Amino acid sequence: MAHLGSRRGRALALPAGLALTASLGFLPSGAASAAELSDAPAASVVATNGPKLSYVVNVEGGRWTAGSVRKAIAAAGGEVVISYDQIGVIVVHSQNPEFAKTIRQARGVLSAGATRTAPLTVQSDDSVGEGAQALSAAEAQAAAATAADGQDPLEPLQWDLPAIKADQAHKKTLGSKNVTVGVIDTGVDDTHPDLAPNFDAAASANCVSGKPDTTAGSWRPNAGESDHGTHVAGTIAAAKNGVGITGVAPGVKVSGIKVSTPDGFFYTEAVVCGFVWAAEHGVDITNNSYYTDPWMFACKTDEDQKALIEAVTRATRYAEKKGTVNVAAAGNSKFDLAADEILDNSSPNDTTPGDRIIDPSECFDYPAQLPGVVTVSATGAKDLKASYSNYGLGVIDVAAPGGDRTEYQTPDAPAVNGRILSTTVNGGYNYKAGTSMASPHAAGVLALLKSSHPKASPAALKALLAAQADERACTNPYDIDGNGTVDAVCEGGKQKNGFYGAGLVDALDAVK
Repeated sequence: MAHLGSRRGRALALPAGLALTASLGFLPSGAASAAELSDAPAASVVATNGPKLSYVVNVEGGRWTAGSVRKAIAAAGGEVVISYDQIGVIVVHSQNPEFAKTIRQARGVLSAGATRTAPLTVQSDDSVGEGAQALSAAEAQAAAATAADGQDPLEPLQWDLPAIKADQAHKKTLGSKNVTVGVIDTGVDDTHPDLAPNFDAAASANCVSGKPDTTAGSWRPNAGESDHGTHVAGTIAAAKNGVGITGVAPGVKVSGIKVSTPDGFFYTEAVVCGFVWAAEHGVDITNNSYYTDPWMFACKTDEDQKALIEAVTRATRYAEKKGTVNVAAAGNSKFDLAADEILDNSSPNDTTPGDRIIDPSECFDYPAQLPGVVTVSATGAKDLKASYSNYGLGVIDVAAPGGDRTEYQTPDAPAVNGRILSTTVNGGYNYKAGTSMASPHAAGVLALLKSSHPKASPAALKALLAAQADERACTNPYDIDGNGTVDAVCEGGKQKNGFYGAGLVDALDAVK
């Protein structure tokens, strides 16, 4: 969902006041009886009186094919939405309350689980889209008056660009139009004048149902939906065109891969679709500023949740195999992701959450904690870990500007706001803060790296990102609000620690 710190929200952004912000046409399947299918579980009567839920079914390798599993799905009362045979993941809808339990017994099925706890037809969240701080006309006018030659009019307000030396990098290159960053998020408003010049419609789609929809404009947020993805896209690749702001990599392409429901939920089937779509449509880097609903942490000890982790893991690995680097936000809950245990009181966020103690070594915030994914923590304008940012030794790979409360980390003039300024819907601009805003800075630096090293593999690009990062020593004692109480403890040394990973990303080194 669109608000990580709210009861139901999940896109990893913080608005003003640090309230956490973010964020089905189906295929028919052929009818078949259990008696006709030797691979199907035995069942005389299949119940269809339960809530209509979505499932992922993960197919084993070997001689049991996805085709035979699809027959078992039909016999168990399931309707195939789409089958991603390239990774062995099938998206299914069913009203059989016993569907998951039944299909797990079918030959060729490794795991299966419901992707949600609420029926497909419901959900509402009136907090989506709230909380961002608008850019005032006076701020815009003052910024434009101070803009130097070569700067876009609002660039003086973007303290985050010099923080990672992106302003210096732009003197060497703006990045290559042959590089595309896919924003897997709430949708991207490609009509924005700062995004339109760099938008890659061919690499864009709506994946909300789990099946890609390529209808023109389907990747945009609809009226009333979150602007989160549009904000992220601007940070990555807002054009240097004399209008508005400047992205970290203003010469690369950006695509919109919409995976968030109208109510701001990011469900597993949509996320799987997003990664597979990116893998097969020339996307070089994906940005993932969310966690996958409805579980803030999905646990391998739970039959449903372990299936969700497996499905997204397969999708991220497939994307990397195809040449894509996946980048994700670490989260906004101040958690030490390397702790022995964490209290999760927000899951499941699509029905009624409850308190549970989880072990982060077996329960994952995904995709951020999946193998191979670049996990990004957030810093503020004073180069310190942002007050809200998750952290953890061995979990955080790099840090990047995500903004913070202005009173905690005040930027140097002419910037006036400690949050990140970027694009919003309908041609506007606003401020947000969150690890949602940090992740696209890292994605932008990776896009510059890919521009400089077009043949580099994902592994090589990730290694360069870490090696070139500016080392940041632990900030201890860490008392970000100055009240005399330590707010978090950083573990590790200067070269690798729980707050900053390998350090703050460096755009200038990426283009040298």
